[in-house]
Amino acid sequence: MTTSLTVNGVQHTLAIDPSTPLLYALRNQLELNGAKFGCGLGQCGACTVLLDDQPVFGCLTPVAACEGRKVRTIESLGTQAKPGALQAAFIKHQAAQCGYCIAGMVMRAQALLEKNPHPSEAQIRAHMEPNLCRCGTHMRILGAIREVAQKPTAASQK
Repeated sequence: MTTSLTVNGVQHTLAIDPSTPLLYALRNQLELNGAKFGCGLGQCGACTVLLDDQPVFGCLTPVAACEGRKVRTIESLGTQAKPGALQAAFIKHQAAQCGYCIAGMVMRAQALLEKNPHPSEAQIRAHMEPNLCRCGTHMRILGAIREVAQKPTAASQK
């Protein structure tokens, strides 16, 4: 069977079982390796990507659920040479220790900041709660998100 996916603004037609987890399609077929396989149970968040601007666990989301919808991965936010604002803040705050959870953390935070550019501390913590960091850099992660959330947006500068 074939499945059509729009990932990071690019349309792809994949010969893949529709029940295949999105994470496997991203990593194995499209070679987008930012999202990681962590637990495979939707309990860690290492595989978090955005589906129509909402964070989802790629390990639990079948590709069939993604047809006609927009999938975004960490690769859509910036590059190593030119990281996006949130990626740059994570680097500045040294939020990554082993780095395994970071793509999922960044994507979950990106979803929050796109919906609410200036969330409160409580909103940040509640939104980020599903994603885990085994290295314990949660305070640095929160600091990076707070930094981006405190910057004025283009709309607020008018």
